[in-house]
This record gives sequence, C-alpha cells and structure tokens, in this order.
Amino acid sequence: MKNFIRIFSPLLIFSLALLLSLPAFAQQQQKGGGGGAARGGGGGAAAPRGNAQRPSGPPVGGGYIPSRGPAPGRARPVAPARSPAPATPAAAAPNRGGGGAPGNRGGGAPQNAQRRNFSEQAGHPNAPHVDANTNRWVGHDTGRNDASYHLDHPWEHGHFAGGIGASHVYRLGGGGPQRFGFGGFFFSVAPADFDYCNDWNWNDDDIVVYDDPDHPGWYLAYNTRLGTYIHVEYLG
Repeated sequence: MKNFIRIFSPLLIFSLALLLSLPAFAQQQQKGGGGGAARGGGGGAAAPRGNAQRPSGPPVGGGYIPSRGPAPGRARPVAPARSPAPATPAAAAPNRGGGGAPGNRGGGAPQNAQRRNFSEQAGHPNAPHVDANTNRWVGHDTGRNDASYHLDHPWEHGHFAGGIGASHVYRLGGGGPQRFGFGGFFFSVAPADFDYCNDWNWNDDDIVVYDDPDHPGWYLAYNTRLGTYIHVEYLG
C-alpha cells in the first residue's frame, strides 16, 4: 500500500493541478479573442483602398483611390448638354485600335450652357471629383437624361476588356483628350469634359477606370493624383 501511494501520488497531484488551471485558461482565451484571428482578417488579406474615412492626406486626390464607382443617379428631367471647352491640340497617340467616334455622339452642346461650379467646399477643385473623406463622386448626379453623354451607338467599339475598379491602376501612355491610351487600349474624352482634364499629365498620370452606371457607352476615368474624373469612351 505504501508503494502504491508513493508511485501514484505525483500523478494525482499533477492531475489535480491541471484540473484547477483549466478555468483560468478558459477565461484568458475568452479575453484574448481566440488567439487574434480577427486581427489577421482570416489570412492576412490587405484592406481595400479607398476607405470611407481617410486618416490623412489631402481631401481630394493625392493618391487616393475610391473603393467603388458612383451609385446610379436619380431620374431627372432632360438636362441640357454642357458646353464643351475648345479642344486643346495634343500629341496623337500611336495609330492603333479603333478610330475616334465623333459621328457617334448625338445631342450637340449649346454654346450658352452655364458652367457648373463643382468646388462645393474649400480645398476641392472646380471639376468633377471624388471626396477622399467620404468616397462621394461630386458631380455625378445629372442622371441618365444628361444630353452631354448621349451616344447614338453605345459600345460602338466594344467593351473595355481590362480590369475595372480600385485594384487596377493604369499609367497613361500619351495622347490627349481626343485620343489617349495605356496598355494597348485607347479612349477618347467626352467633349463636355475637355475642360476638366486640362491639368492631366497624359504621359505619366495614374488612372483607374470605373463603370458609369447612368450613361451607356461611357466609362469614368479617375486621376489618382488630382482626384478628378472624366467620362471616356472606349475606342478599341
């Protein structure tokens, strides 16, 4: 009997200590959130760019990339076309892809159309832009009836086959509003938007392409440096 007690006493003491420690261990796990899985995001995926609240940086542009494009606008009465700015001569991009589509655009812009003010608060440009603090697409609110973006034959040259949205950034490769390109794809700017891209660097700026939910045949090209955007038509 003495031998039995001498042999099994250490084992009994160890088992008793283990049982007493289990509640404390469970309480610690509960406080710690199960080992930090929530912090890791389930595999360490990077957070999407263009969060609703920007922690720092300028209120517009400065490398900010919207996490999504604009929401569809509300239906409005037929809006008069914006008066396009005179075309600024620009170097032509290499003659590849589809040609321009001036004959495809209906709804000529009246010369007496009043220019809209897009600078809704201090530090914001007087051009359609995205507010980096709210992800709001300022200026994209004229709805589907805006004659400035009417096309007689939407998608005449097909659809853009490259990536669309925040995870696809393209470096401009030359040209100008009437025809510019990157990566073998070519676009032209809506005449009503010529005046909103005078400060774009067509040889070096980074842009992101988004779908336009209101105007068939158009995409939205967003300039990450300036934070402004324009309507563009895919040429091929």
